[in-house]
Amino acid sequence: MNEIAGIFSNNSSEINTELWFIPIDILTIVCVTIAIILSTIFFLIILFDKTCHTIPMMLVGNSCLIGILFGIMMLWSGLFTLVNDLKKIQYEDFFCSFRGYMGYVTCSIQNCSYLLQAIYRFLIIIYPTRLFFQTIRFQLFLICLSWIVGFLYPIYFLFTKEIIYNVNNQICQLKLHLSFSVIYMANGAYIIPVFSTIFVYFKLIRYVKQMSKRITPVNTLIRAQRELKMVRRTVILVTILFILCFPYAMFILLSFFLTIPKYHFRISYIFVDISFISVIIILFQFTDPLKTSVTKKFHRRAPMILPTIIQ
Repeated sequence: MNEIAGIFSNNSSEINTELWFIPIDILTIVCVTIAIILSTIFFLIILFDKTCHTIPMMLVGNSCLIGILFGIMMLWSGLFTLVNDLKKIQYEDFFCSFRGYMGYVTCSIQNCSYLLQAIYRFLIIIYPTRLFFQTIRFQLFLICLSWIVGFLYPIYFLFTKEIIYNVNNQICQLKLHLSFSVIYMANGAYIIPVFSTIFVYFKLIRYVKQMSKRITPVNTLIRAQRELKMVRRTVILVTILFILCFPYAMFILLSFFLTIPKYHFRISYIFVDISFISVIIILFQFTDPLKTSVTKKFHRRAPMILPTIIQ
């Protein structure tokens, strides 16, 4: 026991903490926990409700699944921060770098999951006769590819040991400064998937406008406009994600030229956690089959009140 205590004391020391640390830690943990619960409910409904067994819903289910994993990693990181703040210690546990790595992995795959939804609508509108692009096999291939790329691209940080423990923020992340690794991380997890989704949307707007000017069958045009509406919803979702995650992106950019605030990760992760729960709720609001399925289940469970006949 003395040896274990000695190891712990060598890896930890007491530090000063701010009054706002604990309330913010608890707030972020609550937000992430609610988001995990909602993501799990939505994923299980999509998995077991046969009316949701369609390709678009499979893509939504992919977003929910990676949302669960992202939430678990954020919750794990939040609990680690809370414990260290409560004990007022600096302590880097064995899994700290792994949590940082998985944070980049899940963030990248989550953003790519929204891009896959936009790409599916793009293929339906632009290449309606190429049915292979609309098959489950092809869409599963894209999903698996996004997961493989998501897991592979941040491995570089583990080999270079650039994911380090930041004592002020009680988290393991890349040090924000002008470097190849930070630019590489920002592009892989954030910039490329988000801006690619927006690019697909504007390409579709232009294509549908050209369709309306040409002699196009009414059914084809209506279908294209309906699919464009679904992509617009995805872009709204991604835009909200972009706005709420802007503080994190701003700190990355400022770190290239200026000295950023000491608690930059704590500040930015407040917005990241709020964006996470917001995106899950908006995803539910924009997914009509999911809303219909949830509504039906609640209606089934609602007690039936039979009228009393007075004679």
